Amino acid sequence: MKKLLLLLFIILLACQQPIEENSSYDFKTTFEKSNGTETATYNEIITFYKELAKKHSTISIDSIGKTDSGRPLHYITYQPNNNTKNTILINNGIHPGESDGIDATMMLFRDFAQGKIESPEKTKIVTIPVYNVGGCLNRNTGTRTNQNGPKEYGFRGNARNYDLNRDFIKSDTKNAKAFAKLFHRLKPDVFIDNHVSNGADYQYTLTHLFTQHNKLNGPLGEFLNKTMMPEVEKSLAKKNIDITPYVNVWGTTPESGWSQFMDYPRYSTGYTTLFDCLGLMVETHMLKPYKDRVLQTYELNKSVIEFTNQFSKEITEQQFRQYNFLDKVNRYAIDWEIDSTKITQLNFKGYEASYPTSKITGKKRLLYNRKKPYTKTVSYYNNFKPKNSVYIPKSYVIPHSWSNVIELLNINHIALTPIKKDTIITVTSYKIDAYQTRQSPYEGHYQHYNTTVKSSKENIQFRKGDFIVQLTPENLRYLIETLEPEAPDSFFNWNFFDTILQQKEHFSAYVFEDKAVEILNNDLDLKKKFENRKRTDSSFSNNPYAQLDWIHKHSNHYETNHMQYPIYRIE
Repeated sequence: MKKLLLLLFIILLACQQPIEENSSYDFKTTFEKSNGTETATYNEIITFYKELAKKHSTISIDSIGKTDSGRPLHYITYQPNNNTKNTILINNGIHPGESDGIDATMMLFRDFAQGKIESPEKTKIVTIPVYNVGGCLNRNTGTRTNQNGPKEYGFRGNARNYDLNRDFIKSDTKNAKAFAKLFHRLKPDVFIDNHVSNGADYQYTLTHLFTQHNKLNGPLGEFLNKTMMPEVEKSLAKKNIDITPYVNVWGTTPESGWSQFMDYPRYSTGYTTLFDCLGLMVETHMLKPYKDRVLQTYELNKSVIEFTNQFSKEITEQQFRQYNFLDKVNRYAIDWEIDSTKITQLNFKGYEASYPTSKITGKKRLLYNRKKPYTKTVSYYNNFKPKNSVYIPKSYVIPHSWSNVIELLNINHIALTPIKKDTIITVTSYKIDAYQTRQSPYEGHYQHYNTTVKSSKENIQFRKGDFIVQLTPENLRYLIETLEPEAPDSFFNWNFFDTILQQKEHFSAYVFEDKAVEILNNDLDLKKKFENRKRTDSSFSNNPYAQLDWIHKHSNHYETNHMQYPIYRIE
């Protein structure tokens, strides 16, 4: 009995004792333990941050939503104090085979928390440790064919085999929807996405891909191009780290120059730019040793954090100026092209190339000679000009039936005002005039491109529960890029409205013949146009069905929904 009472006392005492932290946890990362040859597994990553949060009050770990893997999207916050002015969001593992940022950020957060490096007192830092959870769990040793380490890594496609860096606008994945919720919750001032580059060979371990400054436009675009990028480059130079703009060449050599990569809204920095966030994609070079790539990613991220902390006040001022700028513009560029009149000259450090005969094909192949480095002046085309633009409307009208669009607007914090009763509104209406479609699938879609529209003023009856969306400086970029069908990454071009492209009602030729005669006899102007078309278009005159179809499309029998874009503009 005494033994039983003693046992119960010990159990009760144990229950009352606080659970101690795992004081023996080793905060040395897998990368460090392997001397820079391995990357952490998913479970190692999450465990690392959980233990770090237990140990340090400046670190917290949380999650938002679910990913396609069924697991949550974790995010980690380092907040040095309660008076931070700016927020940086660092994204890692969008392509888990490009794991440099995963390991670099683990060390960076640890070093901040442990006081090994100076704390950014004005800046809160948030990281998504692994964005593509499904890809991170799908580890292998072979799919990064051209990459020099680590020994084992994750896969580019997510749990549903989507490339998540093409999904930010269309948001087919749970990952993208969770990202949008987190992004709008944080409202970051600066966004970093860590990657590894493919392409040409050269001397640099680091390249940067800042969001295209002309597209960002206004005071923020100028600030990014003339202040942020040079200051970050100078910071790295003090650390004896060379960096160059992302080398956007494929199958050729860089000597002839190259253009800046245009980050449309499907990409991470293109999406974050829609909300006036300063964006940077880090691209380390695939052929450099993994250890060097991770350590330089660490230093580049640290330099951006230091810049944000130092220029905290200026960033806030530029954002305020940006909203004033956007409030006054009346046109918005929806597509861009290289401005070849404005060229930046770079002192580029590359390798000489030769074209020996391939042992496989017997044809000439490209070969870089690392024993023959060079520094040459090359042309860099980093200025773009508008290719197509639209007048900014006051608002859009969106029928409530288009729930897929409304869902994404809600996720992206776009305010929707429901119409209280059936109402006739004067709007600008679009008919889809022409478009082309990819002949092979691209990220789950047969995407449209080269879309053109015809517009007209119309009085349209809208129903109770349809939505009006007012444009503001904060939301106009997102709304125009998604709702203007001619924009490259519009919802139309991503197939959200393909049902309008299919005619639902047709005619039987033998029945419609007599009606067609009646239609032309009752409309002499239409009959004149029809005869003129037959006279001037031989293919039309030799195609009886095309002639009947033309008459049908010019009659009240033709359905008005066909090719009618269902989103309307209030000017």
